[in-house]
Amino acid sequence: MRIAISAEANQGLDSPISQHFGRCPYFILVDLKEQEIEAVTGIENPYHSNHTPGQVPAFIHGQKAGVMLAGGMGRRAVNFFEQYDIQPVTGASGTVRQALQRYLNGDLHGADPCAGSEQHHHHSHHRHD
Repeated sequence: MRIAISAEANQGLDSPISQHFGRCPYFILVDLKEQEIEAVTGIENPYHSNHTPGQVPAFIHGQKAGVMLAGGMGRRAVNFFEQYDIQPVTGASGTVRQALQRYLNGDLHGADPCAGSEQHHHHSHHRHD
């Protein structure tokens, strides 16, 4: 299974999570076999400065990811990911390693679309489980 994670830097598992998946500068791709990490790859988000709805989910689909971990995303993005059979998961924070561990432990699951403007919203996302 391949998991894509929105990141602020290209520092592998130590990359800080980006709170907005569409405008993050990088994606960290983590390949798992059962719960073991097999490979970690950082790629640049070609749409981080400007994207139209659907471009980033299509890009992630092209990377063969089955899960998209992010701090937050809008409802339209959630719908696009679901159309590609990619599981959107929001509420990620800390580093890629921390978010991945929370996801694998079952503490991070599902998407809670952020409210407000789908175009440009600047706020932090906090989930309380």
